[in-house]
Amino acid sequence: MSSQKPKAPVLAGLDLGSTTVKFIISTVSPDGKIEISGMGRAPNMGVKQGVVVNIEATTDSIRRAKEEAELMAGVQVQDVWVGVAGPHIKSFDSKGMVAIKNNEVTQADIERVLEAAKAVAVPGDRRVLHVLPREYKVDGQDGITDPIGMSGVRLEASVHIVTAAQAALNNTMKCIHRAGLKVAGMVLDTLATSHAILSEDEKNLGVCLADMGGGSTDLLYFVNGSVAHTSVIPVGGSH
Repeated sequence: MSSQKPKAPVLAGLDLGSTTVKFIISTVSPDGKIEISGMGRAPNMGVKQGVVVNIEATTDSIRRAKEEAELMAGVQVQDVWVGVAGPHIKSFDSKGMVAIKNNEVTQADIERVLEAAKAVAVPGDRRVLHVLPREYKVDGQDGITDPIGMSGVRLEASVHIVTAAQAALNNTMKCIHRAGLKVAGMVLDTLATSHAILSEDEKNLGVCLADMGGGSTDLLYFVNGSVAHTSVIPVGGSH
């Protein structure tokens, strides 16, 4: 196996399914396109409905899928992006409001209003995965998707916050670390899928994405181009 450092940036992704672990390696071209260079999969009995129930079995499956993907890609990876799913995912809406500096909305104002929106009481046993903007208001004018450059004195944001159970994430990370990898980041499985398969028109018109796995079906709802709700049905292909 070649251990030479590739010229293009490398991204690795991991999907911990209830029946199969899938590992993918891709390179990023100079124009930002992702090209898949390796893929590996291994059967897995250590995950049930998106939650790790057997550390050793899951670690072994990750290791085997990783090695298969590395063999195909001809590179070794240390960092991996991990998809998160399961009934422990909970989401809710929140709002934030800040005064606009210099009477014109900048990126700094958007970052401040999103911070204000996510400053809500999240139970200690849960971790925020995503803060997804739904819409902005400038001085009461609603329905704004990109307020940068607009004039006003008050900026409001409606966001959708996705949280996961900290214990479930800890067990997932433990398996990944034991398999010799570091977690580059975690992303909601269905959110990642939506970037791959949904068009902007579909999101704007309103659509429900159903991702049917072995042990559960994960749902993601788009309204007016933004994520409005997430839910999980504990029934999948194995049933």
